Amino acid sequence: MNSPHDTQVRGACPHDCPDTCALVTTVRDGVATRVQGNPDHPLTDGVLCAKVSRYPERTYHPDRLLYPQKRVGPKGAGQFQRVSWDEALTDIAARLSALAAQRPEAVLPYSYAGTMGLVQGDGMAARFFNRLGASRLDQTICASAGTAGLMNTLGGKVGMKVQFFAEAKLILIWGSNSIGSNLHFWRIAQEAKRQGARLVCIDPRRTETADKCHEHIALRPGTDAALALALMHELIQHDWLDHDYIAQHTLGWAELRERALQWPPERAAEVCGVPVEQIQRLARDYGTTQPAAIRLNYGMQRVHGGGNAVRAVACLPALVGAWRHRGGGLLLSSSGQFPVQRQALQRPDLLGERRPRLINMSTIGDDLLRPASPEFGPAIEALVVYNSNPVAVAPESAKVVAGFQREDLFTVVLEHFQTDTADHADYLLPATTQLEHWDVHLAYGHTDVLLNRPAIAPVGEALPNSEIFRRLAQKMGFDEPCFAEDDQALCRQAFGDQVDFNTLLAQGFASLPLPDAPFAQGGFPTPSGRCEFLNPQLVAQGLDGLPQHLPNRELPDPQGPWPLAMISPPARNFLNSTFVNVNSLNKLETEPLLEIHPEDAAARQIRHGDVVRVFNARGEYHCKADVSARARPGVVVGLGLWWRKMGLNGTNVNQLTGQALTDMGRGPTFYDCAVQVSALACT
Repeated sequence: MNSPHDTQVRGACPHDCPDTCALVTTVRDGVATRVQGNPDHPLTDGVLCAKVSRYPERTYHPDRLLYPQKRVGPKGAGQFQRVSWDEALTDIAARLSALAAQRPEAVLPYSYAGTMGLVQGDGMAARFFNRLGASRLDQTICASAGTAGLMNTLGGKVGMKVQFFAEAKLILIWGSNSIGSNLHFWRIAQEAKRQGARLVCIDPRRTETADKCHEHIALRPGTDAALALALMHELIQHDWLDHDYIAQHTLGWAELRERALQWPPERAAEVCGVPVEQIQRLARDYGTTQPAAIRLNYGMQRVHGGGNAVRAVACLPALVGAWRHRGGGLLLSSSGQFPVQRQALQRPDLLGERRPRLINMSTIGDDLLRPASPEFGPAIEALVVYNSNPVAVAPESAKVVAGFQREDLFTVVLEHFQTDTADHADYLLPATTQLEHWDVHLAYGHTDVLLNRPAIAPVGEALPNSEIFRRLAQKMGFDEPCFAEDDQALCRQAFGDQVDFNTLLAQGFASLPLPDAPFAQGGFPTPSGRCEFLNPQLVAQGLDGLPQHLPNRELPDPQGPWPLAMISPPARNFLNSTFVNVNSLNKLETEPLLEIHPEDAAARQIRHGDVVRVFNARGEYHCKADVSARARPGVVVGLGLWWRKMGLNGTNVNQLTGQALTDMGRGPTFYDCAVQVSALACT
């Protein structure tokens, strides 16, 4: 119960989740005592996931970084001594200035979605690195293949409003464990279910979400496009099509029709490893039920053909006219609908005439080990990491570790905790959490802008990311006025006059004025204004303009050395490598696990609870076996993402994943990974 002495502060969840919840933090005597969902925000409705509801535990964690520190031991040993901010920033500025004078592209910023905030993410930081002329980071590690798939089909990261899934009569939850990663959508889907909607989960793993749906289609990893093309085949064969919508609002129907007719259900059943009857039933349900809605998530695009898979699924709503209804269509990401003023916020004009190279964050293992060359440019000599933990999260981590252990690599890490990456820092700088700074947020699962107010003063000597880069800019003599702007000014600039900032201040959120059924009369944000089954830009590049099925590069071979496919989705109580060290959540997950189907376990004489060796040519990972039907035969599930130093042999699942990239969007292929598993010991 709240005390009369309590104050409540409105905020926003900063984490990489579609829900972007509105928060209310209760503060007593300067201490945050509770974090709740804001009941006044319709989509949050007072509800938070188990992870974020424990945010005070994370903020006041005994291992929280409180002071700047300098490395005193070998790279990777995690040995540091406390220094002052002035000492740390003076030395960092001197090192970066020396490189900037000769080889500015030898400096690389590395960041992603440790916070999704526009200010503490790439606001002041982008200004700093643009002014310096550092290499640019291609931020591909999560969503770039799916983004490219949407862009090449619908014209942007756009879709239906999440609240109208409640009106759907059929919902396909495709590549998403919504209970763990999209809780508020799941509540809306449950409302639809209570009103008679049928829910179908399409996922290689029998997730908690699959348990609660009417049907689970356990296809093989990387076969989603084959399934989508077979659905198109059946829609055509049975004439479950909206011919008027196709004629008025799509491009390339004749070509797509010819492609789809090459994919009868029998062919797709063989590729996907599912009964042909399931494909036929799903096609009938999708073709004869209105409104029908599809909730995609990003798991399905982390394979060789990920972009094409998203393209194929994104074509389906236009074929049946689902977009005519506000309760029909598709949603992968809504973030393209937000009018973010990125040029004002990030100031690319500070580059002047310079055009620094672009380095893909998903190949950081190779790139840190790459010498200078005419093709690559200078070797990476300085790395500034914020909002990310690449030693744990980047693929083929043996190479990532080797790169971070280079004695000649100057590494600065802004962090809350001493992560695997932080262990390799030369300087470790304490950053504030969401409860301690200003920020403003868009969302990718709904269409509300949220404002985050600081609820408490920073703990210890922690500083916001923005302030760290502001002070570094001053140390380096960057005297442009933009480096003196405070965080509230940056919050205002993020949307300019496109969003009423007074509304954000008053209630903590503001809804974008968007139509309920955005594509009922077409008007897609493509060059043609149509849903582009056939994409002219891809054709102009000499590529296949139609969606196609591209098999995984690492197809498991039952007779070969790597007979099992491995996927590595996040454990329910973690978010990538965030929350792994929060004690209450760590205890819920217990320990690193590999789910393996009873048939595959029996063939290897593996019992539940055995310590197993999961391995391929890139390395090995030791963990406990969870013999479970959650994994389909032939597929193992390495639940992540544990810090490497918490692993039984000092590794995690990314010891096994590779650096090959997706068909479009240059994304990683985490779920395109073949392995073998053997027992090590019994418990």
